Amino acid sequence: MAYRLRHFLGETLAPQITLHGVFLEVLSIGLLLVGEPGVGKSELALELINRGHRLVADDAPEFVLLGPDDLNGGCPPLLQDFLEVRGLGILNIRAMFGEAAIKRRKQLGLVIRLVRGDTGATAPPDRLTGARATREILDTSIPEITLPVAVGHNLSVLVEAAARDHLLRMQGQYSDEQFAARQAQVIGDNSTGADSCD
Repeated sequence: MAYRLRHFLGETLAPQITLHGVFLEVLSIGLLLVGEPGVGKSELALELINRGHRLVADDAPEFVLLGPDDLNGGCPPLLQDFLEVRGLGILNIRAMFGEAAIKRRKQLGLVIRLVRGDTGATAPPDRLTGARATREILDTSIPEITLPVAVGHNLSVLVEAAARDHLLRMQGQYSDEQFAARQAQVIGDNSTGADSCD
């Protein structure tokens, strides 16, 4: 009883924030989709749920700072199980996809920011590192990746790839650094070979 009371008080008194977006669990990562209204967050979320990932909260996920770097997110009771999709209205995800499609709470690990690719508002991403940044939420740094929304982009596959790459980075494996090291080695080998021919 005392443990439950401490847990309740700790969560109630902890710093909290409500963000606009769709919060999902993708490949075990708490992933928040953000972007301006109408950019396609809910449609992308529905496609990800259809691919076996889980909905935590649509529209207004609530995050609580439970500890250092532990931003734990959940859904307001009113919105629990529901996802609003333009053209379809409100969908009951639990009723449509079953209990396994819903996750009650999840720690936030990655933010995906969707931008319209035809606006020209963002600079072209670095071809080696992509469009990566960090977002400060309740004094916690969360990795953020910007993905352009454009015809022909399979966003659900891109989001899954971003999640897999994030998992590798958590293990200390950085694809961009591995490629740069390999490139430097090839350049070094070629320059050594050229010198030996002189």
